[in-house]
Amino acid sequence: MTAIAIAAAAWADPSRVKAQSADLVLCDRLAADPADPDKPADVKGVPDVAPSDVATAIKYCKVAAGSSRRALYQLGRAYAANGQTPEAIGAWRKAADKGSTSAMVELGVLYGSGAGVAKDEAQARKLFERAAEAGNPRGVTNLTALSGGGAPSDPARARELLAKAAETNAEAQYQLGLMLADGTGGARDDAGARSLFEKAAAQNHPGALERMGAFTQEGRGGPKDSSAAKAYYERAAALGDEDARKALDRLRCPYAIKDKRGNLVTNLCF
Repeated sequence: MTAIAIAAAAWADPSRVKAQSADLVLCDRLAADPADPDKPADVKGVPDVAPSDVATAIKYCKVAAGSSRRALYQLGRAYAANGQTPEAIGAWRKAADKGSTSAMVELGVLYGSGAGVAKDEAQARKLFERAAEAGNPRGVTNLTALSGGGAPSDPARARELLAKAAETNAEAQYQLGLMLADGTGGARDDAGARSLFEKAAAQNHPGALERMGAFTQEGRGGPKDSSAAKAYYERAAALGDEDARKALDRLRCPYAIKDKRGNLVTNLCF
């Protein structure tokens, strides 16, 4: 169907466009990836597609996938959550062909591990490289870790690639902030790390909010402010960050009672 014909059909039947939009909205609600660069800022995303939502996610993402590479990628997530690996791979391949860097990363993980496909580290590297060059933070970290046993094999290169993505992407800001905070791949820079965490936290990145809580509590890389630290922890905990929840518990119960062997018995709480 030509573009003119599509436009004419939409004009004749406005509900068709609305239905497609509704399908994508529901697909996003049930299967969006919080770390996907294609995800709109106003979509929260879910770490994993809930088992109770899988069938519904597949239904709506399948319809929305006809006009959205994000929906194609999310359809793959729903299939994967349902144990339908061949269908997930098919959806991710189509999404990757349309430029979805998150789909490239998922395919790279499968090729790197040999899950559902023949193990092919060369193919995995190509996919991670495509994603990394396009600014996907997971593409960067997977590329640098591919031959490093989980740690960056070239941390300086990882910093360089993350710096490009960190101009706009919250996950990249967070990942680069961790590297600066630890001195991985270059000099340690607490002020620089804090600045990056602050940028990502402004976009409601849970991990960055937790790190801002820690840095603000300790006065690391900037002013110390216990009240602000607690507020950061509370925001991160509300988004499901377990480290932030534990930090809040420590703030409420700061005194640890230990036995003579040094084992924690209980905490004294205010």
